[in-house]
Amino acid sequence: MRKRDHNVLTNAASLLVCGLLAGVVVAAAAFPAVAMSGLAAKAGAETFGALPKELTVGRAPQISYLLASDGKTPLATMYDENRRDVKFADISPYMQKAIIAAEDHDFYKHNGVDLNGVARAFVNNQSGANSQQGASTLTMQYVRLAIAYSATHPADVVAATEDTSARKLREMRLALQVDKEFSKDEILTRYLNLASFGNGAYGVYAASQVYFGKPPSKLKIEEAAMLAGMVKAPSTNDPTTKTGYPLALDRRNYVIDNMIKIGAITQQEGDAAKATKMVIKDKTTPNGCVATNKKEWGFFCDYFYRWWMKEETFGSTSYDRERRLKSGGYTIVTSLDVQAQNGADKAVRKNLGVNSKAARMVAVVEPGTGRVRALSVNRNFKIDDPKKPQNKLNSDPRKRSKGIRGNYPNTVNPLLSGGGDIKGYQAGSTFKIFTIVAALEKGIPLSYTINSPKQFKSEYIIDPSSKAACQGPYYCPTNSVESMAGVHNMWSAFGRSVNTFFVPLQQQVGAENVVKAAQKLGIEFRSSEDADFANNKEAAHQWGAFTLGVSATTPLDLANAYATLAADGKYCEPIPVQEIKGPDGKKLDIANPRCEQRISTQVARAAVDAARCPVGDRSSTTRCTGATAGNVRGIVGKPVAGKSGTTDSEKTSSLVAMTKQYSVAGIMADPDWPQTNQQMGHDTPTGINPPVYETLRDAMKGKKGIEFTPPSGKIMEGDQRSIPDVKCVDVETAKDRLRGAGFDPVVSSAKVPSSCAAGQAAGTSPNGRTIKGGVVVIEVSSGSGTPANPPDNGGGTGGGPGGPGNTPGQGGRPGRNG
Repeated sequence: MRKRDHNVLTNAASLLVCGLLAGVVVAAAAFPAVAMSGLAAKAGAETFGALPKELTVGRAPQISYLLASDGKTPLATMYDENRRDVKFADISPYMQKAIIAAEDHDFYKHNGVDLNGVARAFVNNQSGANSQQGASTLTMQYVRLAIAYSATHPADVVAATEDTSARKLREMRLALQVDKEFSKDEILTRYLNLASFGNGAYGVYAASQVYFGKPPSKLKIEEAAMLAGMVKAPSTNDPTTKTGYPLALDRRNYVIDNMIKIGAITQQEGDAAKATKMVIKDKTTPNGCVATNKKEWGFFCDYFYRWWMKEETFGSTSYDRERRLKSGGYTIVTSLDVQAQNGADKAVRKNLGVNSKAARMVAVVEPGTGRVRALSVNRNFKIDDPKKPQNKLNSDPRKRSKGIRGNYPNTVNPLLSGGGDIKGYQAGSTFKIFTIVAALEKGIPLSYTINSPKQFKSEYIIDPSSKAACQGPYYCPTNSVESMAGVHNMWSAFGRSVNTFFVPLQQQVGAENVVKAAQKLGIEFRSSEDADFANNKEAAHQWGAFTLGVSATTPLDLANAYATLAADGKYCEPIPVQEIKGPDGKKLDIANPRCEQRISTQVARAAVDAARCPVGDRSSTTRCTGATAGNVRGIVGKPVAGKSGTTDSEKTSSLVAMTKQYSVAGIMADPDWPQTNQQMGHDTPTGINPPVYETLRDAMKGKKGIEFTPPSGKIMEGDQRSIPDVKCVDVETAKDRLRGAGFDPVVSSAKVPSSCAAGQAAGTSPNGRTIKGGVVVIEVSSGSGTPANPPDNGGGTGGGPGGPGNTPGQGGRPGRNG
């Protein structure tokens, strides 16, 4: 701040005269009978000497702006008071002159207290005139506002504005101090940034936006005069009301006349300004997530708000954090990608509007940073008006019978990210990726083969009455399509979504390790029941159906888990911001990505290699046979990976599709009634697949596709061993030889033409080398013909044509779907 020079004698005189005269003037207004007594003068002087000598000025509440990731597209504004401080140079000269003309003609001449004005007020108020005059300068008015905004207790606010001698005296003394500490231009700027202009507009920036829809630097004479005329009585002179408009017009013209009087403008300019019709925009600044720039962006905004409220950087209590957001004057560049968000908004509502019981929920996360690029659901982010409700009755029959309304079409619940009563939704076979990760971490390679029967009897114990139980209390999952049965490796099993491959694989690596892999990749267990299983090693070990996706999750968690794989195993905490600046323009480190390596690069790359199969893509090393969502690669047109999933009776459906730049996860469910009788489809006009791959396609438009790096070494092929020759020996001998070589022999039920005797082993599949411990199928001779040598397929064949998805059975614990 720049100190201004003053004559010492002048200041001393000002203090003396003001101290005495102010006490008399105030007393004359408040206590006419004793106004001229020596007691009044003495009291004024003594009170003045006891007042504080310093003015502590706190920052007034400032509006915070949320922008999209491009740094310019408005997302939302949040405030307690609609105010944004501006510099002197950003205020129209007309506005500067208008406020002086309206409030303090001698502003640039006095030392903070206008002695002539004090004298005039004294004489006028003693004359018995109908109108009482005050002697407050702009500097004194600023002091009054500054004290009020710096107050830490409501009583201090009252003291700053009460009509008493003490208050006037305090203002005078502190005004002299302020006038010494700040330049006149700075005092004027500070005043204009603090003053209230009505209609929730605090400060000249907000006022010029609310009333004229322009920045204060663009204000014209008539506009500046109107604003200057409002500060005395913003409610009375409100130009947006029928009764206030003519009063505001009269006050505007009064200010224009004063501008002419002090030489701020010419008579001609003033006449032209008064002849101009006063047009008011009445543009109230939107506030909060229910008033985002686009109504569909409310769910992202709400996710940001919930994230902010958890960050202790912004305060030790939730009250402190909210006040800081709504009063701190931040410019927040969020992570919202306009292109991805618009694509998601369009896709989730296509063919399925906001009045649908089924919620199509899509989340988009950027691999390698964790930045949340889009959150969208076919709902309105809106509080349903209880007096005029739009929401339909709840889809849960028990709640509907009680007249309880559901969360459609309007809701402010965090459907996509979880929180409160929202625990998540079952994501089906998308969870099989965690079994692959756990197996790879145990040293089991992608080429590892398992003979996957129509039904697998596991070692997991469940309720014998469950439809997924067999031979007593054992969990016995089946596949959605019988033809899936056969020998599979991880590529083919994941591509076809073979339940009877993944349950035995999970059993082999330990279900608790699969749960741990899910947690490392970012899956949270919000349901207390799920958390109890996940946090108890013994319970987790018996969670047989976990690999089939019985745990509740959210689209955001699921997108981020797959994003961790796309980022070569680097987990990043989901974050809705990419830059936060305080009112001083300085950046906060809180917006930086928070990442760590959770799994090895090779494990991540191998898992992604398998994940290319379900969505119709493959690398140079991938060996895919079948795909549950094989059209994704062609629609997106870039290298992709992902997985679809479905629960029993299709109560939920899900799909993850990702590139190196975006991970998109979609879940379709009924948030009001998890046990819905509605089927959630996949690749149908109203299913979950279209909004996922269309969102990814639109997000990738104009962006170069980046190839996933294939894995290398033993993580693909493992410890390869030569398969012994069993041709033309009896089947039992062939089995013994294969077991002795470290393989798992399986006898084919079909017979093949061969020169060997009928019933003997005709050969093996594969017939060259395969993974140690892998399945080797013994082909049985039909005793006729000499077939050509079968090709070496490197460790397992597929199990029949791919099905449309996956409908696992129950297991692992009673009453839960897989």
